[in-house]
Amino acid sequence: MVEDEQGRTGRRGGHRRVRSRRARALRAAAIAAAGLVVAGAGTAGYAYWKWNSNIRSVDIDSQLGAARPSAPPGGAFNLLVLGSDSRAGANGALAGGDTDGTARSDTAMVVHVDRSRSSATVVSIPRDTLVDRPACRAPAGTAVPARAAAMYNSAFQVGGAACAVKTTEQLTGLRMNHFVEIDFTGFAKVIDAIGGVDVTTSVDIRDKDSGLDLPAGTHHLGGDQALAFVRTRHGVGDGSDLGRIELQKQMVKSIVRQVGSIGVFGNPARLFEIGNTLTGAVTTDTQLASVSALTGLGEALKGIGPDQLTMVTMPLLPAPGDPNRVVPREPAAGQLWAALRADQRPPAVPS
Repeated sequence: MVEDEQGRTGRRGGHRRVRSRRARALRAAAIAAAGLVVAGAGTAGYAYWKWNSNIRSVDIDSQLGAARPSAPPGGAFNLLVLGSDSRAGANGALAGGDTDGTARSDTAMVVHVDRSRSSATVVSIPRDTLVDRPACRAPAGTAVPARAAAMYNSAFQVGGAACAVKTTEQLTGLRMNHFVEIDFTGFAKVIDAIGGVDVTTSVDIRDKDSGLDLPAGTHHLGGDQALAFVRTRHGVGDGSDLGRIELQKQMVKSIVRQVGSIGVFGNPARLFEIGNTLTGAVTTDTQLASVSALTGLGEALKGIGPDQLTMVTMPLLPAPGDPNRVVPREPAAGQLWAALRADQRPPAVPS
């Protein structure tokens, strides 16, 4: 013990003990902080690995070869979005309709992003459009012969994604830089992961085939209801695919609006959930089939909100001799595709 001038003892030893406790606490804090950094890096590494392993891809470039339209000018790009109506696995229980064991492109949208990455045009191609389908190869390698006046969505059915891309490029004259395919289950899961979406309908929608039952008004939809919303056609308009396309246009803007509002990057758990769901829900071309490539696509699109989206349907006419099918209406359809090839805003489509 050490005695000071006032007769107090133990003070110097107390300082040493206090310093020792502080040092131990600081070391523990440093070790804990280092542990958190390592754990965070490990979590990020796991997420990156998990997301990459989720993504399914198709090598479109090798299947289509070099005989394709020219690349868009100056950094603009085109993306073909396909909604598959496959009923494999869990898809069979969703959204009603036939379950005949095949898969068609139930929804098809050509997304043209301009060179400034500040706006995009989304063109819906009705599945019942009659087109001249080019010769292509099925995923198993078997030859699929060309066919005149084939339904647009049959290209995906007989030849998979590569044939759908080739048919779209022949129809539009646009090079599809990428494609993304999503099925029923994947779509519903993505909607749930982002917290649902808000939609508005001016009429009651009741469709026993899709299972949708919505009174007129604004509604917040979860995944299954959102899927029924984009699948329904008997409850809107004339019961054709054209009425359904109008609902799909609204859904695209609702998704963009919702994604922009939820702030996922400030919530790591939410970010992991959405990233895991999204990468597990899509099939892409091989160039897009990585987290880094999808992140780059997200960066390219991040400045485009609902107000920067132009949503149109390819100009159409009833097919001669078949009112249940449609054909491109010329010259309006050709003018639309020509504008996008030149990276210009689409012309107003006359009614």
